[in-house]
Amino acid sequence: MKYQALNFEKKLTLFDEHWAPKVIAEMNDYQFKVVKIKGDFVWHNHEDTDETLIVLEGNLRIDFRDGYVDLSQGEMFVVPKGVEHKPFAENEVKILLIEPRGVLNTGHEGGERTAQNDVWI
Repeated sequence: MKYQALNFEKKLTLFDEHWAPKVIAEMNDYQFKVVKIKGDFVWHNHEDTDETLIVLEGNLRIDFRDGYVDLSQGEMFVVPKGVEHKPFAENEVKILLIEPRGVLNTGHEGGERTAQNDVWI
């Protein structure tokens, strides 16, 4: 077996599009996804699971119906299951997402921002 570390920076150079999470690893039923975001997203929730966002580079704001949280490089936030939220990034932000396999980026909202699921890089 070949043992090799995953490098976030290298994985993030393999794509340019925003709002399209790419799977880089799995642990049990959870996927680790890198994603680049910029601008405003859609209001959505994940009814059956929490969602962890770790900022690798940049500044991210997550809006909630009753407030918001600002995240900088090296910070993380866990959005509780069922809580409606909307990420926003004035400039490009690079994020590591941790969530169960099969979770769509837009939850059950759908629409043009829904990315293809389970895309590995």
